[in-house]
Amino acid sequence: MKNNTGKTVKNSTKLFFSGVAVLTIANLIVKVIGLLFKIPMNNILGGEGFGYYNTAYQIYTVFFMFSTSGLPVAVSILISESRTKGELKQIKKIFRTTVILFLAIGFIGMSAMLIFANSFADILGSGPAKICIIAIAPTLFFICVSSTLRGYFQGFQQMIPTAVSQLIEALCKLVLGIIFALYAIEQEYSINIVAAYGAIGLSIGAGLGMIYLCITKFFFNESKYTAEFTQTCGISDTVSPTKDILKKVIFLSLPITLSATVMSLTNLIDTFIVQNLLQENGFTQIEATTLFGNYTGLAVPMFNLPPVLIYPISAAIVPLLSVARANKDPDRTRTIMESALKVAVLIGIPCGLGMSVLAEPILQMFYGGGEASAIVNATPLLRVLAPSTIFVCILSVTNAILQSCGKERLPLLSMLAGATVKLSANFFLIKHIGMIATPISTFLCYLVVTCINFAFIAKYADIIPNIGRVFLKPFICGLLCAATALGSYLLYIKAFSATVSTIGGILTAGIVYVILLFITKSITSDDIMLLPKGKKLCSALSKVNLIR
Repeated sequence: MKNNTGKTVKNSTKLFFSGVAVLTIANLIVKVIGLLFKIPMNNILGGEGFGYYNTAYQIYTVFFMFSTSGLPVAVSILISESRTKGELKQIKKIFRTTVILFLAIGFIGMSAMLIFANSFADILGSGPAKICIIAIAPTLFFICVSSTLRGYFQGFQQMIPTAVSQLIEALCKLVLGIIFALYAIEQEYSINIVAAYGAIGLSIGAGLGMIYLCITKFFFNESKYTAEFTQTCGISDTVSPTKDILKKVIFLSLPITLSATVMSLTNLIDTFIVQNLLQENGFTQIEATTLFGNYTGLAVPMFNLPPVLIYPISAAIVPLLSVARANKDPDRTRTIMESALKVAVLIGIPCGLGMSVLAEPILQMFYGGGEASAIVNATPLLRVLAPSTIFVCILSVTNAILQSCGKERLPLLSMLAGATVKLSANFFLIKHIGMIATPISTFLCYLVVTCINFAFIAKYADIIPNIGRVFLKPFICGLLCAATALGSYLLYIKAFSATVSTIGGILTAGIVYVILLFITKSITSDDIMLLPKGKKLCSALSKVNLIR
């Protein structure tokens, strides 16, 4: 598209869809890189070393979420609004103001981690993790600066800089983290020092990602992204006072920040409860840290994989539901909502149940090169934790539904309730049943959050999904899928290696599951339409009479 001067003009609609696609692909790649990082690092560090690393990472995550979760969104909203009004000077004022704000937040957060590293480590019952906290602290400063720039670019609906910077961070974390950890092993440093060397890769990656964003900002041509609007509304010289900009940033970012921080803070408190109560139960500090490391380093990464497939769908249904509700079309609203929930269920149930029954062979396939005791410890934890991924998938969609209803603050209440359940369950159960209480408490947490969200949906969206169509049929198919996975694995293991048998069992179960979905008519054209290339898939499947 060109304006009347012949210059190229970026179309906002095309930018939106291309941006969603870019971020979806980038997020998937980042998750895969994250898994690739944990596999060799677990072999290098072992359960104890990974326990120190994750103790530091939990502290960093809380500071990270508090500092960056809501602020970039607020920046992107303010810049986007000014862009549509042709307020070019206002855009520059917003950027300058937020850069100074983020620099201050990043510096304060980094300083807090450096100064109180020893206190944080002692409180969490993992004193040797102090050096890891120090190694990871600079990351917070770099990420805060990067967040300003990401919010700026997203305000122009330009997602490529965000995606590339995330990939730089992930790749450096993978490559440099492993190289530095191996170097520390060669120098025969203690395991907590080795873990700290591994954490340095994350800090360097964040720094390089920030540098890339700064360079991109320097060469960024704003006129291409504002011309679409300045042609129609002209250029405005409006500039708000700094205090007004700061007020808007805080007002927009606070609900998002609080929601994001709840679970991160809960996980941090959980770390304190788990490691300290295990030590009270007779475990040494090293044993408690090792058990925690086996859980967070082996079981949790597997648990976090399936929801990645749901997040793009959740993002896509918000505008669809908003339009349907604005048009007062309850049938269309129900169809979109039920299809989105069903897709979450169709993905979450087989992944959660299948991962549970094949917990040991899956962990063996990915982490077999590490300590055998780590897999022994992590297997029952993953077996109990895996079904929780079903609720995480559903939770992502229910949050999106509430956002489309203008009730984006309600998930904060449900997450506070879930966090309370999680912490309480861990506190009372660890004393009696040990480490297995942690995945049980996670399951109860997400179950409670999901149920409360459904109650909110019934009240504010005035729609209750069809239980049989959305949940019952997929659950039956999922149970048969999990049974097929286990049976196939036990059959294949008699003739093939464990890895081949695991992959064969998963593939066999997947084929059986898809067949069952079509036999039971659990999947419809409305469900397919929510997937990438939905129209083409529907056309192909309808030609062979597999969907209506």
